[in-house]
Amino acid sequence: MDYREFSVPSLTHDTSYPRRSEVPGGRRRKDWSCLLVVASLVGAFGSSFLYGYNLSVVNAPTQYIKAFYNDTWEKRHGHPIDPDTLTLLWSVTVSIFAIGGLVGTIMVKMVANVLGRKSTLLVNNGFAISAALLMAFSLQAESLEMLIMGRFLMGVDGGIALSVLPMYLNEISPKEIRGSMGQVTAIFICIGVFSGQLLGLPELLGKESTWPYLFGVIIFPAVVQLVSLPFLPESPHYLLFEKQDEAGAVKAFQKFLGKADVAREVEEALAESHVQKNLHLVSTLELLRDPFVRWQLITVIITMACYQLCGLNAGLVIERLGRRPLLIGGFLLMALFFGTLTVTLSLQDRAPWVPYLSIVCILAIIASFCSGPGGIPFILTGEFFQQSQRPAAFMIAGTVNWLSNFAVGLLFPFIQKSLDSYCFLVFASICIIGAVYFYFVLPETKNRTHAEISQAFAKRNKAQPPKEKSTPL
Repeated sequence: MDYREFSVPSLTHDTSYPRRSEVPGGRRRKDWSCLLVVASLVGAFGSSFLYGYNLSVVNAPTQYIKAFYNDTWEKRHGHPIDPDTLTLLWSVTVSIFAIGGLVGTIMVKMVANVLGRKSTLLVNNGFAISAALLMAFSLQAESLEMLIMGRFLMGVDGGIALSVLPMYLNEISPKEIRGSMGQVTAIFICIGVFSGQLLGLPELLGKESTWPYLFGVIIFPAVVQLVSLPFLPESPHYLLFEKQDEAGAVKAFQKFLGKADVAREVEEALAESHVQKNLHLVSTLELLRDPFVRWQLITVIITMACYQLCGLNAGLVIERLGRRPLLIGGFLLMALFFGTLTVTLSLQDRAPWVPYLSIVCILAIIASFCSGPGGIPFILTGEFFQQSQRPAAFMIAGTVNWLSNFAVGLLFPFIQKSLDSYCFLVFASICIIGAVYFYFVLPETKNRTHAEISQAFAKRNKAQPPKEKSTPL
């Protein structure tokens, strides 16, 4: 297949699409077409937003859900539930979201290649809608199993969404704005976390009579994505390489880029595919054994673990300030506000304004998380490893991410029960440990090539990284 066959006069000279304008110096202006904006917003709202929302939404109605579990148990068995059993059930309710995430992550490779990126996101809405209905009506049905199953299905939705959405956005966007498109996912995760906290306030839905609606809200972003995505094209990369639909790929490129001449984009896609076919993909076991990337792998694992274990389940300034200061500064600020939150929780009965200060601390923790830790871990995983190593690296990073999420969900109720308001000092300690590690180990990766990043780790790895090989076109 020759890319030059796509550069036909009918496409090159068609004026039905506006051309990307030029700026002095021969550089192309980084235009966002209307369709790219719609795809990124709709995709993120129905996917990564839901992931962030479901990380935080279970916090506010905790006491009401426990009361619901106790009442349901008493009606079934004739006696109140044992406190330890109640704590275990609550831990399962929170942590099963991560188990679903692992299942969804494992499903992605097969489903995305068979159905395509867009169709996978469409089908994925079925998990979210089913989960919303199960959880919203669990109280009325007096079924704690419905709530737990709903949490599991939302985890499956999150596992699929966090893998397929970045893939889709990366493949539909020109390389000049791929970094910005990728940040949309991280930004909407943080918006979701904030929305879950906000709607959980007692003045809104965080009340005994309305807590099921907190979970019913999930249905709206899913429906928005479900009715919007059919009007967007499939990924041109998927059409070109999986379906061998050259005409469909060209049309998709034209619609997403808002121009008729897409010969350059098709050429780049074919060149990328040619390089990938001539690379040996490293397995997970091979990557774990590779001494040339040992410290890169350790750093990714610690970053992903801190991402979840920091106690909160990125920003537009990443390219300006750099990864290293934002990651270190974000975790240190989170540690500071976790410490302040511990003090305010201990003193909340001393004055009527202290509980409001606790809310400010929570919002400050979320803001600190969004300033760096919320998005940088996913960027570093892509920057640390060469092309042939990335699939295995993302698999390891994703596994650590979801297992850490599971650990927090399972263990936090017991930690809270043992330490009460001092439980947040555990998260503050993890943030400080992570910040210290990054200060001494993590090099700045902003505007650096993979070779330069590998050289920065070479001394710690005590080995020079091998050069990435590719076969010329």
